[in-house]
Amino acid sequence: MARTAKKVEDLAREDGALLDALEAVLEVAEDEGTVEWGDVSDRMSSGQWGRLIEKGLLVDAGGKGFVLDDPDGVRDALSDDEVTEEADYSSGDDDDESSWSQYDKIAALGALAMFAGYSIPPIRDSIGSALNVLFGPIETMLPFYVVIMILSVLTGLYSTLLQANLMDMDKMAEYQEQMKAIQEKRKEAKERGDDEALDKIKDEQMDAMGDQMGMFKEQFRPMVWIMLFTIPVFLWMYWKILPATASSPVSPIEMTMPLIGTTTWQNGVLGPLQAWIVWYFVCSMAFTQVVRKSLNIQTTPS
Repeated sequence: MARTAKKVEDLAREDGALLDALEAVLEVAEDEGTVEWGDVSDRMSSGQWGRLIEKGLLVDAGGKGFVLDDPDGVRDALSDDEVTEEADYSSGDDDDESSWSQYDKIAALGALAMFAGYSIPPIRDSIGSALNVLFGPIETMLPFYVVIMILSVLTGLYSTLLQANLMDMDKMAEYQEQMKAIQEKRKEAKERGDDEALDKIKDEQMDAMGDQMGMFKEQFRPMVWIMLFTIPVFLWMYWKILPATASSPVSPIEMTMPLIGTTTWQNGVLGPLQAWIVWYFVCSMAFTQVVRKSLNIQTTPS
């Protein structure tokens, strides 16, 4: 019973609405003995149903629906004032958790403003000259292709750290498992020719669309911060190789690249992509993998 209370308390802390879902399941279970998704689909989302199963509060009844693992423990936990207060607190923070924070939105606006620097010279010149105070001394001591390598390591490091800290990998994995379970049930229903089950699964898929939006937001949130810090670095490299705006030309002014040969930094080597961009991406992809392996950082759901 204590174990069940701990599970219910964890759900309350995670999302107060899960307690309403659990209460709905308890009502049906007390009346019918077993519970199926169709019995409660009008009172909860498929994500909440899956969370109760994942938490171990709902267990399979041998193909005859689901049953509560510990109905008495669930009933006692739902009547606990402390658990209810925890749920109220969690529900009050739900809007903040399901949407970007004010800082995330400011970061997105900042990234868009800096992105305009590629086509607006005053913005490009301001950012380029400001960062030249930091990167200029390095560029004067090292070949430009080495400077790009150093910057690719730097951007790869903080990009990996931002992804690891701003994305909830457990939630991402939960979204993926939920969609996988729905697809498997749909496949089985098709094989049986069960049209009624297919209709229910279709409703589940519609409910899961909201969860997919949450997954997309989880993925895109760190990208905003990565762009905020990476675009200025790109603008400095772009500003540095432009003879009309750079304070001094980079050295060397050309580089011998594998499969491409000797080329200048501004020469298009892969369609419109200039040599310096291609070289940066090659270095970034290689060093980012090294950083992730070295720090044992996971940036994708397991």
